[in-house]
Amino acid sequence: MPNTILNTDMGIAPTSETKKLPGDLAMWFFILAELTVFAIFFIGFAIAENLNVDMFAQGKTQLHKVIGLLNTIALITSSYFVAISLHAMRENNDKQVVIRLIWALMFASVYIVLKLWEYQALFSQGIDIETNTFFTLYFLITAFHFMHILLGMVILLYMAINVYKGKYRDPASENEFSGFESGACYWHMVDLLWIILFPLIYVI
Repeated sequence: MPNTILNTDMGIAPTSETKKLPGDLAMWFFILAELTVFAIFFIGFAIAENLNVDMFAQGKTQLHKVIGLLNTIALITSSYFVAISLHAMRENNDKQVVIRLIWALMFASVYIVLKLWEYQALFSQGIDIETNTFFTLYFLITAFHFMHILLGMVILLYMAINVYKGKYRDPASENEFSGFESGACYWHMVDLLWIILFPLIYVI
């Protein structure tokens, strides 16, 4: 109601709609905590790079930028399918929701396969977490993000199964739809983190 009064005073047409964050508030606190942890990682990486410019420049030349770019495309595409699955969810089109979540999982699987291939390629060159500071941070940050991808895939699969079983269509389970939104927000977070991680570690 206060918003309606304020809008009228400002000459804006009143509206009864109130905007709220999608998903559960607890999930947003969790996402904020995760973003904080990654921000600390990113800041630590940037500081270490300033102290070891030549080492980090050499290390980046040993990373496979094409694989990193393909993984970026795979995660953005996966995130797109999650976004349009949410749209289908709001249109009560369960079949399209499941199909789009499966596509999201398939593109996430592309990321998993390429990332494991990249790790294996580095190991075959004798490069591991103890090689130098650059690769210590590289393996710590990318492996931590990798675990978030795996958890996100479990969440997407759980969402798809619930939609297939019609759990989100129970009139008494309004909070279940909020759970679907929370899962989608989590996936967008891991996608966003990689978009920051890729240029920071592979390119710049």
